[in-house]
Amino acid sequence: MTSLDSSPTLTAWRALLALAVVFVMLAITGWTAIHHQRDANVSLKEAFTAWSHGSFDGRGLPDPQGSPGTVERFFGGLTPDRQSALARKHPLVVGNLNGAPVPLRYAANRYALATARDTEAQRMHDSRLSRAGKADADRRMHRFAALLRNKRQVLAFDPDGGGRVAEVFGNLQRAERISVVVPGVDTNVVNFERTFLRYSSPVGMATSLYDAERAADPATRTAVIAWADYTAPAGLGMDAMVGAPAEAGARRLVALAGVLPGRAPVALFCHSYGSVVCGLAARRLPERVTDIAVSGSPGMRVDNAAGLGSRARVWAMRDADDWIADVPHLEFGGLGHGSDPVSPEFGARVLSAKTAVGHTGYFVPGTDSIGNFARIGVGAYAELDCADGGTACRDGIASGPDRSGKEV
Repeated sequence: MTSLDSSPTLTAWRALLALAVVFVMLAITGWTAIHHQRDANVSLKEAFTAWSHGSFDGRGLPDPQGSPGTVERFFGGLTPDRQSALARKHPLVVGNLNGAPVPLRYAANRYALATARDTEAQRMHDSRLSRAGKADADRRMHRFAALLRNKRQVLAFDPDGGGRVAEVFGNLQRAERISVVVPGVDTNVVNFERTFLRYSSPVGMATSLYDAERAADPATRTAVIAWADYTAPAGLGMDAMVGAPAEAGARRLVALAGVLPGRAPVALFCHSYGSVVCGLAARRLPERVTDIAVSGSPGMRVDNAAGLGSRARVWAMRDADDWIADVPHLEFGGLGHGSDPVSPEFGARVLSAKTAVGHTGYFVPGTDSIGNFARIGVGAYAELDCADGGTACRDGIASGPDRSGKEV
């Protein structure tokens, strides 16, 4: 008789369990992740094509897929007025171009947002659109208009498909520590910011973290990036169970980390499916990324923290009310995302989240979870609250890296 503990049988049971979860999710979501996402990147691709075949002041333009250093040198050879003229001519490219000056990217994205807002305003009155289509245009128009107010610092913007966007809070160029919030499923330009369930949106997460970091260490200059600059799965369908969207997001996250200004240490705060993105990016991240903190994680596509191949400290938390605990933490045939990051076997430093509530409650002001995130963000490791109430999550860390990222 074959034992249930034998490897082939156990593998088969895991495969059946993974497939059962997938089919349940697909039944609930009605295959929404497959059939309701718009085609992404078309306009941006066209903009990059026009850039690649264009010139400016009689000079060829740098390869947008090339070295950020080459891009930086190109812009360094332009006067501020000519930089601005190029941003107005190619706003989508300059606003998303790694190596372009950060303030110029902000300005270029304001031009791109204004164009996108006006386009959606026209679509609202297009007789060919259904009522639902006009409502969608209305939501997008208002989101783009909101992103244009008060000189918001939009670091990346692509209106196509569900839309992608990244926004900076604080002074990124002068920051002594930088934090990047990586959100999960159902993230797009429309729900980038919410009034209801505010702290489940990228903007709400990032602003809460920024405020908490300043409270934790008022003397340290911090910047937080709400990074929704990848095409996240829509709903809990097939896309959320596989790694392809996360791999595409990981490439973009690695590119961002490679061009952040200065030498400030960087911490990633990865929620839900965002932790899959961070897991796939980990091996390729620059050494200035000192910390990767995940919350409500379905897995990081590895068996354990060592498998991430990163020198960054790996932190994990999950509150008692988070439904993600009931999702099988396994991977088989490309389905699922691997081991549970809060399990002892995974080897992450497990933080307290006892006052957080639910899957989207980790960034709510006043919770121990946001307090722990803020302490990681400013390097106050000795003050962290571990899940077991002891010191295990802090063991082996003296006072953490100083403002240049060097261990002290």
